[in-house]
Amino acid sequence: MIIVLSPAKTLDYEFETNSNHSIPAFLSQSTQLIGQLKKKEPKDIASLMGLSDKLAVLNYDRYQSWTASKNISSDSKQSMLVFKGDVYQGLQAEDLSEADMKFAQKHIRILSGLYGILKPLDVMKPYRLEMGTKLETAKGKNLYEFWGNKIQQNVLDDLKEQKSDLLINLASKEYFTALGKMPEELNVISPCFKDYKNGNYKIISFYAKKARGLMTRWVIQNKVTDHEDLVNFNSDGYKYSKSESTSTVPVFLRKA
Repeated sequence: MIIVLSPAKTLDYEFETNSNHSIPAFLSQSTQLIGQLKKKEPKDIASLMGLSDKLAVLNYDRYQSWTASKNISSDSKQSMLVFKGDVYQGLQAEDLSEADMKFAQKHIRILSGLYGILKPLDVMKPYRLEMGTKLETAKGKNLYEFWGNKIQQNVLDDLKEQKSDLLINLASKEYFTALGKMPEELNVISPCFKDYKNGNYKIISFYAKKARGLMTRWVIQNKVTDHEDLVNFNSDGYKYSKSESTSTVPVFLRKA
């Protein structure tokens, strides 16, 4: 079983960490992308990514100082601990146990525009490069063309090693698209989270993102590897709805 997550724009390196870490699978590809980004001035970065001048300068500086780090340092730490967006508020990786992190390292993958795919303990440097960015490279006009089938093959290899056919999609469409068309024999499950508002259950972006993190944390702590067990997810008031669900899209409802 593999769970795929989106990364986050918000990063935090202000924490103490141990030396337990791993090395990203595609550092040579990341280095190629950084090579392209290093050629750009702040104004080019602002235009490419729709950033303010301040954020463009910040990321210009990040690209200029980026190295293919393989070790822990003040600005090179474990990916699942660094990301701090809505999903990661739900996940709260910082207080997972050692046994939980070991399970996560085997079963959780974070998709990334720069790194392609990250294990929770893979060290990463601060960056901003969303998967939907139209960054031209020798391989094509965007990052989907740059990565090709590399990310998909990485996931399929991990599943083969586990002798599993279960892929749980808790990523956004922007990032899950980077996996391409998955083999039909794969069991792809895409949970959906809805909250009650104005008389209806609907997907509310912030809550849905946080719920993806909550489910990931629940899976890790309960060591779930069978999709049939997902129906037992009940964190933060969410409950499985059989009537709303399909075989590939289990729906979880919450009424405040």
